[in-house]
Amino acid sequence: MTTEEQVVLVDAVGNAIGTAPKTSVHGQETPLHLAFSSYVFDQEGRVLLTRRATHKLTWPGVWTNSCCGHPMPGEPLDHAVIRRLSYELGLSIDGADLMLPRFTYRAVMPNGIVEHELCPVYRVTVRAPAVPNPDEVGEFRWMPWKEFTDGVMSGLLAISPWCREQVPLLDELGSDPMDWSPAPAAELPPAALGRSRG
Repeated sequence: MTTEEQVVLVDAVGNAIGTAPKTSVHGQETPLHLAFSSYVFDQEGRVLLTRRATHKLTWPGVWTNSCCGHPMPGEPLDHAVIRRLSYELGLSIDGADLMLPRFTYRAVMPNGIVEHELCPVYRVTVRAPAVPNPDEVGEFRWMPWKEFTDGVMSGLLAISPWCREQVPLLDELGSDPMDWSPAPAAELPPAALGRSRG
């Protein structure tokens, strides 16, 4: 029995077409696979930013949004968000709100390693403090949402490539993240609902 983390491979419209070990899919020919991004907010509307641990394969030491990850095969995406927020940031949450159900990006690191993900985006609100896992997170900080969006969209704030693409789309939902209306789960790609093609 293998304990290696598996990721869900998807086709261009979001159907699951197989799985592969996570360690095998981040290279110069990275296939499109299922992931998620989440933005954690506190009661003051500040967003939690994290700096990726320096030993990570992709974008080590880069500041990004609160938490990213991959669902396990057959795992609904909102369950994966909750699981990873607990593991990476010590946060216990009841649910995650879907915001961008079909976000997709492809980014290339200077060394040629590619990220290529179908990556729905979620909003999470918390009351308890974050307790980062040093295996995943090098640093963290809270920032007012407007200060963050202004910094990202002006190019003055260095941030991960997926976050740089997500922020303008989230900003279009409104200036106050607490007022954003969640998207229906039905808008998720089939693979993100834990369903396979066929």
